[in-house]
Amino acid sequence: MVKVSVIVPVYNVELYLAECMESIIGQTLKELEIICVNDGSTDSSPEILKKYAEKDERIILIDKKNEGYGCAMNDGLDRASGEYIGIVEPDDFIDLHMYEDLYTIAKEKDLDIIKADFYRFVCNKKGEVLKSYDALSKDGTGYNEVINPKENDRIFRYVLNTWSGIYRKEFIEKYHIRHNTTPGASFQDNGFWFQTFCLAERVCFVNRPYYMNRRDNPNSSVKSREKVFCMNEEYKFIYQFLNSHPELKPCFIKVYSMQRFRNYFTTYNRIDRKFRSEYLRTMSDELKEAKKKGELDKTYFTPLEWKKMMRIMDNPKSARKWMAVSMFARKMKQMLKRAARER
Repeated sequence: MVKVSVIVPVYNVELYLAECMESIIGQTLKELEIICVNDGSTDSSPEILKKYAEKDERIILIDKKNEGYGCAMNDGLDRASGEYIGIVEPDDFIDLHMYEDLYTIAKEKDLDIIKADFYRFVCNKKGEVLKSYDALSKDGTGYNEVINPKENDRIFRYVLNTWSGIYRKEFIEKYHIRHNTTPGASFQDNGFWFQTFCLAERVCFVNRPYYMNRRDNPNSSVKSREKVFCMNEEYKFIYQFLNSHPELKPCFIKVYSMQRFRNYFTTYNRIDRKFRSEYLRTMSDELKEAKKKGELDKTYFTPLEWKKMMRIMDNPKSARKWMAVSMFARKMKQMLKRAARER
């Protein structure tokens, strides 16, 4: 019996794929199904996967034309047969005990979802791994208890991702939860985790890191300065989901707006400067629409975030200048802190 189906969506990751695969096939939990979805890679990734499949019968290869992350993940979900489903990005890797530990807790607590803390890491020129601990709960609360998101939406303030945990397959199929499949889009994991957290009734967080999330892949979506409105499109998809579930919308529309505009701020800092004026104008229009509908709640934002939003609504052009000064001041503060630590 397959206890965990692990989905690995693969596209042009030849430099990192072997490390990723070794961490999965070496798991102490042996009852795995490893579904590798090759999304039309043009490098040596398909050959690497074939070599692993020849050595391990648990590996299932899905070879398809390039359609994007959402389609690749949905193909993996359609194929999965395990009790629980895990996701590993192909440029990341995982602790060898991850799935055994999380599966054991999930079964004991009868969970829909279990998530764990993780590390973010980069490799320096010497090949050394430099990692930093990322706690899901920044104030340390909410760990090791069973939470129903409909009764306590504080979990939406946690660091949210799709890959540092596992999901009950029966729960995923009950609601047919799938990724957005907009061609050429990115950040389609946002829609998936938002759906799962809205629909789940038994969620648990573990304050132990198992997942290693790479931050130095130059081809990662978070590095792209040209993908300007992908995040906006993803949050339109999530809004459609809430509209199709009117029983959920009153519970989650405020946290939806919180996550939406926080991600917009991240997008603004990521994109090329030549797009920023246009992006702020779009954000201003969307903020005004959300405010008009009563979907913004000041208590869900930090004072600085709320100040930013009010300025953007009032005058996007002047807001850009103010945000540039704020960003410069923040970077200088960070540099001084680093210099002090090094001394």
